[in-house]
Amino acid sequence: MKPIKKLLIANRGEIACRVIRACKKLGISSVAVYSDADAEALHVKQADESVHIGPSKSAHSYLDIGKILTVAKQVGADAIHPGYGFLSENADFAAAVIKSGIVWIGPSPASIREMGDKQKARDIAIAAHVPVVPGSIRFNSDNMDKLHTEASRVGFPLLVKAAAGGGGIGMKHVLKPEDLQAAVIATQSLAKSAFGNSDVFLEKYIPNARHVEIQIFGFADSAVHFYERDCSTQRRFQKIIEEAPAPNLSQEVRYGMLKAAVGLANSVRYQGAGTVEFILDVDTDTYYFLEMNTRIQVEHPITEMTTGSDLVSMQIQLAQGDLVSMDQTSIHQMGHAIECRLYAENPAKQFMPSPGVLEQFDFAYANPAFIRIETGYEMQNEITPFYDPMIAKIIAYGDNRENAVSRLLAVLENAKVEGIKSNLSFLSACLRNPLFQQGEVTTNFVTENIKNLT
Repeated sequence: MKPIKKLLIANRGEIACRVIRACKKLGISSVAVYSDADAEALHVKQADESVHIGPSKSAHSYLDIGKILTVAKQVGADAIHPGYGFLSENADFAAAVIKSGIVWIGPSPASIREMGDKQKARDIAIAAHVPVVPGSIRFNSDNMDKLHTEASRVGFPLLVKAAAGGGGIGMKHVLKPEDLQAAVIATQSLAKSAFGNSDVFLEKYIPNARHVEIQIFGFADSAVHFYERDCSTQRRFQKIIEEAPAPNLSQEVRYGMLKAAVGLANSVRYQGAGTVEFILDVDTDTYYFLEMNTRIQVEHPITEMTTGSDLVSMQIQLAQGDLVSMDQTSIHQMGHAIECRLYAENPAKQFMPSPGVLEQFDFAYANPAFIRIETGYEMQNEITPFYDPMIAKIIAYGDNRENAVSRLLAVLENAKVEGIKSNLSFLSACLRNPLFQQGEVTTNFVTENIKNLT
């Protein structure tokens, strides 16, 4: 493999800035792409080169495969890193990049296709002897005949989920049979819009659950894990606080998940960074495979801080042949790290997005020795309605969980974020809540405690 000299980042915001930082570390020239809305964005300023790719709507810019490939060829890029979201789990994009002779920073198109389809991923997990949540066959708008029969078999309450994509997008919680049809139609519509695929399936809902995921890294002939993350603090099925290691997790469950995740990765000869997500039934201490994300995760910094790794640089090094394999015994987990996602949204109004100008944006207490601020914004930038409203990720490291929580609270409660509504005080309230302090949060935590958190 030839060394990568110039890398194009097919993304925006904080993940684009994160990849740019990895490029600088490795001596690789970086190329940013940007839409009309992002002309003054931080990732555009930080990259060695930047190229405009279209209007603000992502369908005509960050999701336009043809435009991105054209720009990559024009600037002479050797490689493309997709970040997360947008085209990161689009197998057709990965295949097109490879066909064009450009290095793809990610797993093979086959792995993306297999694991990106949630139902195929379930079948692969079953074949790899990984327990899965009871679920149904696939349904599209032309095939709804067995919907109620399958729902009865799965049992209520249940979830209607998009077969493609992830991130909680379009997921619907259904309590009773009479609400099923409307939920399926709504999810199909959202799935078609977000992923270009309207197929959905039903999955048993586990009411008292934790969301625990395993960071893996594959080398085709072998895979290793970088331990677990707890992502149970969520709103609208989307993560807002993540931590590593997962608190109050039995060693039996932890090792079971780690073994299952590595086994799953090995079964598909996985290459690069990926995450195997599990749902843990708190009442029975039983875990089930949820999905596999074939990309770098938003919350990867907490793993980096607790294992001393650089997962983004590793992705690039693997792609250019500088990283051949790793031994599991060389990877150790140390201390504790917690990440909060700062959003431009109003928690008091069902987390409604709050676009506007970021008039104040200051984290004076962010000591870089144990705090990371990952952002794609700076003061006076505009948070537009075109993209996810995440402003920044604030990550704190400590020798133990109590230390990490204390440091994170100090940063949050001394931060200045003005000009838009944000979830800054909401995040502090979550961290100060007795259930969080005790490490007893489930995925229902925000819903059940919303009055005390806002």
